Amino acid sequence: MTERDRPWLMRTYSGHSSARASNELYRSNLAKGQTGLSIAFDLPTQTGYDPDHPLARGEVGKVGVPVAHLGHMQQLLDGIPPGEMNTSMTINATAAWLLGLYVANAERQGVDSTALRGTTQNDIVKEYLSRGTYIFPPLPSRRLIVDMVAYCSRHIPKWNPINVCSYHLQEAGATPVQELAYSLATAIGVLDAVRESGQVPEDRFPQVVGSISFFVNAGIRFIEETCKMRAFTEMWDRICAERYGVEDPKLRRFRYGVQVNSLGLTEAQPENNVQRIVLEALGVTLSKRARARSIQLPAWNEALGLPRPWDQQWSLRIQQVLAYETDLLEYDDIFDGSRVVEARTAELIEAAQAELDEVLELGGAFEAIDELKGRLVTSHTERTRRIESGELKIVGVNCFTETEPSPLGGEGSILRVKPEVEAELIADVQAWRSRRDQDAVDKALDELRRVAATDENIMAATIALAHAGGTTGEWAGALREVFGEYRAPTGVAAAAGRRGSDLAAVGERVRALPGGPPRFLVAKPGLDGHSNGAEQIAVAARDAGMEVVYQGIRLTPEQVAAAARDEDVDVIGLSILSGSHLELVPEVLRRLEEAGVDAPVVVGGIIPEDDRPALLDLGVTAVYTPKDFELGRIMSDITDLVAARRAS
Repeated sequence: MTERDRPWLMRTYSGHSSARASNELYRSNLAKGQTGLSIAFDLPTQTGYDPDHPLARGEVGKVGVPVAHLGHMQQLLDGIPPGEMNTSMTINATAAWLLGLYVANAERQGVDSTALRGTTQNDIVKEYLSRGTYIFPPLPSRRLIVDMVAYCSRHIPKWNPINVCSYHLQEAGATPVQELAYSLATAIGVLDAVRESGQVPEDRFPQVVGSISFFVNAGIRFIEETCKMRAFTEMWDRICAERYGVEDPKLRRFRYGVQVNSLGLTEAQPENNVQRIVLEALGVTLSKRARARSIQLPAWNEALGLPRPWDQQWSLRIQQVLAYETDLLEYDDIFDGSRVVEARTAELIEAAQAELDEVLELGGAFEAIDELKGRLVTSHTERTRRIESGELKIVGVNCFTETEPSPLGGEGSILRVKPEVEAELIADVQAWRSRRDQDAVDKALDELRRVAATDENIMAATIALAHAGGTTGEWAGALREVFGEYRAPTGVAAAAGRRGSDLAAVGERVRALPGGPPRFLVAKPGLDGHSNGAEQIAVAARDAGMEVVYQGIRLTPEQVAAAARDEDVDVIGLSILSGSHLELVPEVLRRLEEAGVDAPVVVGGIIPEDDRPALLDLGVTAVYTPKDFELGRIMSDITDLVAARRAS
């Protein structure tokens, strides 16, 4: 037995409603023993819109905290000394802006940027592939990341400027091999670009390599997850030494934070999520050589909606029991010499290296977005097929479904954001604009546009705009003018045809329908970018013989209605996972009526059972949630709707 190790950094991923409300939550969590912050931002902040932008409707404060200007950052961190806190910010497309606000807030308190510790997620590749909060095309997005890496190396040396995320790849269906290969390819794409930019002197480049961190996912197969983390550790050490010539072993260390799997959390029998979370935490803590540096655990009820403070406390206590009550931290690596673990680790390394070599031959992660997206959708299609067939067992979902009534449910089992929050934030940002020095803001925006059009580092202009009083929407809007916007591939075409045999019976009914195959519009209104479910619905509908119209994420209600009208669709399926269904669905229905579209509307997503009657009363035909995992049944329902409509 060796000297007891220090525990990992313990975080809770949180934020909601407003900066002031989130600050109260952060201070409460820190008082309970949390040792670092992990800030969740709302979708308008993540996608570069102010609360009063039309696209922000229904999304303000729902999945995180809205931060539109420096005043919000000051409120968010009130009473939390910036020079003493280790802060993780889950922010990507607007990462440079949020880091600029963070630095400006510290400077207003007399804290130099060299004292700041933390991480900006800043992995835009996985946004294109899985999470959907991108704004700009790949190359301008990579430029922003490179500028942040270079700026941090000189001015914020204790900051991790990018957190390469395999987490969201697993959520999108990635196999362990794909997780390893695609995230390492992203890190290589960023580091190669930093080196080629000439912004970092050669003698400081090893420190830049050492500043790269990772954010991973730990699934329920915790032995395989342990092997995956050991594979990550070995592969990254080799890349750092051989590709970048880093000699210091400490700078080659695979430093990662983790949130355990949210994909596997179930709406059915959600109390089972507690044991899932515990087992998944073991996958990133048992092996000392590959142990996480920081951990944040989801709450048991995240598949139902926004967790309450008590639910987050429960997840924090899981970490504390593991770290302080067990003997986990008292031993050397318990897997060294294990034939099973070392053999599986070697298998993963060999397969992941082959996959990584393929990606690099395609030009790299940034250049191969279309190909990687197609592979992930295909992998996820296979996973959903296995769940539906019962080959992959999910307790409480497709097996052992008998259950007693849960004492954990009922009214108040999830946190709901008050409807008035959006109006309050709209008034707030408009008041902020009215009080500031508009000339100073205009000059700062002009300078931002000028720098963006050159190869100068963008961070100084970004921080200056933060001090001048600029807003999130203004920063992103200025860069939209220079860089343009981007629509990522859907990957649906690559996966089509993968589950035809599973849907054979539905396909026969579809082919027999009078009037030909149904035209099915699958649409994602609002800013929610989690498209995995919508993609699988689109794949299943195609494999059932339907004509599918799927235009990807981030559509306005007007665009949904226009597509339904112009494509003359038979059924409209809306996918919403951000909790904005009670705001967006009525607006889509109103726009459809104005456009003269009378096709039935079905809705799917993270929708509390209490909200189902309200949606049905509005005129929605059917509501599907994650417990409705049988895609064949859903396709059969869609076919019934079309048959009934055509017969009427």
